[in-house]
Amino acid sequence: MALALRTLRDPDRLLGEGLAAIHTQFQLPAVFPAAVEAEAAEAVRRPIEGHADRTALPFVTLDPADSRDLDQAFAIETARQDMLLHYAIADVGWFVRDGGAMDVEAWTRGTSQYLPDGKVPLYPPVLSEGAASLLPDGERPAVVFAVRVDPAGQASLDGVERARIRSRAKLSYEHVREDELPEGFAELGLRIEAAERARGAARVDPPEQEVVRANGHYVLHFRPQGWAEQRNAALSLATNLAVADALLKAGTGLFRTMAEPQEWAVRRLRNAAKALGVAWPKSETLQQLELRLDPHVPAEAALMLAIRRASQGAGYEPFRPGARPWHAAVAATYAHATAPLRRLADRYVVEAALAVANGRPVPDSATAAFEKLPGVMQKADQLSGQLARAAVDLAEAVALHSREGERFDAVVTDVDQRGARIQICSPAVVARIKQDGLKAGAELTVELVSADPATRSVTFSAAG
Repeated sequence: MALALRTLRDPDRLLGEGLAAIHTQFQLPAVFPAAVEAEAAEAVRRPIEGHADRTALPFVTLDPADSRDLDQAFAIETARQDMLLHYAIADVGWFVRDGGAMDVEAWTRGTSQYLPDGKVPLYPPVLSEGAASLLPDGERPAVVFAVRVDPAGQASLDGVERARIRSRAKLSYEHVREDELPEGFAELGLRIEAAERARGAARVDPPEQEVVRANGHYVLHFRPQGWAEQRNAALSLATNLAVADALLKAGTGLFRTMAEPQEWAVRRLRNAAKALGVAWPKSETLQQLELRLDPHVPAEAALMLAIRRASQGAGYEPFRPGARPWHAAVAATYAHATAPLRRLADRYVVEAALAVANGRPVPDSATAAFEKLPGVMQKADQLSGQLARAAVDLAEAVALHSREGERFDAVVTDVDQRGARIQICSPAVVARIKQDGLKAGAELTVELVSADPATRSVTFSAAG
């Protein structure tokens, strides 16, 4: 769940102080151990050897403007009716030695952790934002996936190799123009999206929440993903699907899985839709609803975030004979291979894909890692979820700060032993209220009792 708290518009320091408290509460490390930094400094001096020369391919990157940990670069070719996506991934395995200080620390962290005021990286910045990042300032070692996409959008893996590449440009979601992107970028994205629709996939890409100051108080707004960000995500999706298929056929790998939302969660979402004024006919499934939600409409953007929160969450599963791992949102077997600078698991999936594509045995280190990674990644994902929830709670408390005594329309989304969960209609805030006799779907007016950024809490009572 993304959240952009604009601390430059924070004259009362409510956001800045709240974010500092989150760092302290969750004991987020501010620096790397000295041994890790020393090993990283030595690793970045390693010459690029044993990599094919693919510097003639016109790779570019496409990321947020302020990003420097660039995992992916891409180039596109046509191959008769098919399109060939050359998807270069940062070759983290070239720099990180199994059992070394960086490796041990990465297993402790699991993933990079992101907060609105910055990130806690998986690897030292000299590596993740320098020598391993696919920046356009020189040659970089990479693992290049050749992904063939047919006219129906089906993706398959043509090959995988270690290669030297040179990115031509660092493009940004915020400023990129169509004519700056490789020819075929739009067509490739449309093919992949068509294949998603044919599978019945319903990936939810909710907008970012941001807090701005207006009329004397803070207000929650939504920033939808732009067209470039959505199309770029499709390229990563196609690569991950192709890798997953290849690993599954080879009888190895680590897969990203997600179950369908449970019935009680869907009932809660229907009440949230009612609160937000989003029409959801009883005959329409959750997947059908997701496909038509518009992130540019604030109420629908809020519902997209509610759907993300209602998910049972994704996990990781190693290959098991006779089993087919499944990711409900993608509606396919799926793996994570495209963000090794930010996710520990991807490094091992990339190494397995290299071996499988070139007819070599999967390294024992990767096979062993696949058994241990689900627990490590689950712990890291849980921390990510806790940080995201804390940031959202802070945003909601800041947005409602100094509005005590105001009344808001709300709908009860569900009731349990802790009371009633309510969805405020505007701003889109989820809270709890203790009042007997409330039932899911009930409409009511509530009064804000308190909104405390220091405790990241909001309290409502039924309006008299």
